Amino acid sequence: MGQHGKYGRLVRLVALLLALLCTTPALAQCRLALLLAFDVSTSVDAREYQLQRNGTAAALNSPDIRDAILKGQNGQVALAMYEWSGRNQQALILNWQLLQSHAAIDRAIAQLLETTRSFNEFPTAMGWSLGYGAGILQKAPQCDRQVIDVSGDGINNDGFSPSIAYKHFPFEWVTVNGLVVLSDDAQVDTYYREEVLKGPGAFLEKSFGYEGFQDAMSRKLLREINDLTIGQIPADHKSPG
Repeated sequence: MGQHGKYGRLVRLVALLLALLCTTPALAQCRLALLLAFDVSTSVDAREYQLQRNGTAAALNSPDIRDAILKGQNGQVALAMYEWSGRNQQALILNWQLLQSHAAIDRAIAQLLETTRSFNEFPTAMGWSLGYGAGILQKAPQCDRQVIDVSGDGINNDGFSPSIAYKHFPFEWVTVNGLVVLSDDAQVDTYYREEVLKGPGAFLEKSFGYEGFQDAMSRKLLREINDLTIGQIPADHKSPG
């Protein structure tokens, strides 16, 4: 009887553990791994850097974007950020975070605002930057979509091109969107369209100077987070006036 009682208790314990395992909810699905890549090359001065950083923080803090992140029907959003300039000048400023709550968004914003500029006075090595971004995406949570969101105000002028990065780094399932800051360089818009954008549905957002960066980032984040099609929001926005 003692042995039967002991085995009976063991069987009941195992059954209870199995029941708990069966009733434990699965990990929430991740719908988007979004990697923001910020240009800090020599063409970006101190004031422009502040507009870029603070504009991104303000965009993430807006009620519309918070709602898009937290109320999506198809899973969660994971976010990471890095700064880039020359061949060996890339710095991860926010490691992957699942934005599961307002508190998680607050932490991401706070970390961004506490960041000091990683590099100064280096060229624009976009191919190297994209290769670095591909490596960061390899460490992302498992998500339905992977997007690199490249911001910048100039074309590649150091090292290999984006097309070489796309050929030799793991970009098979990655979409690359762009946020181009327009100023005096007429080549930048065309360069981003022809050389940077990659993947189905990839699109380009424009900021007319860094003063418009917050609005451009807000438009782009809403489109990326909601996975909107090209027909729903124009790919480009004309300059006011």
